[in-house]
Amino acid sequence: MSLTAQITGFVQDVVNAMGMSLTARAEETPDGARINLEGEDGGALVRRGGEGLQALQHLVATAFRKQLGDDNRVVIDCNGFRRDKDAELKQMAHFMAEKARSTGVPQEMGPLNPYERRIVHLAVAEDPTVTSESIGDAFMKTVIISTKK
Repeated sequence: MSLTAQITGFVQDVVNAMGMSLTARAEETPDGARINLEGEDGGALVRRGGEGLQALQHLVATAFRKQLGDDNRVVIDCNGFRRDKDAELKQMAHFMAEKARSTGVPQEMGPLNPYERRIVHLAVAEDPTVTSESIGDAFMKTVIISTKK
């Protein structure tokens, strides 16, 4: 059984144990595996900014840390919540990059968790005229977007 299939089964078992009516399906993306949960009980996972979804993501990362290693990524999503949030983050990163470029003033985004920071850094990297860096010493950090010198 593939690692993605094992993780999908694990996620399905967790939501079943929680008494939620959700179906886990795996999808391969350029960034790695994405486990999509779909169903009417999804609201419970995405409530309060997706705290439940974030907790499930952490649970999967912890349970499969050895098998995943440092290079493999698995994203847990529910009813497209993360996909929409990712698109929103990318759009905001592009907007802030444009603002930094037009004003010459560094722009701040955050606080962001590691997953969100990665989305922002990748979006900023698409523009060769700007750069980004994370600052802070906690789990949640701020990303500074500025023009390249």
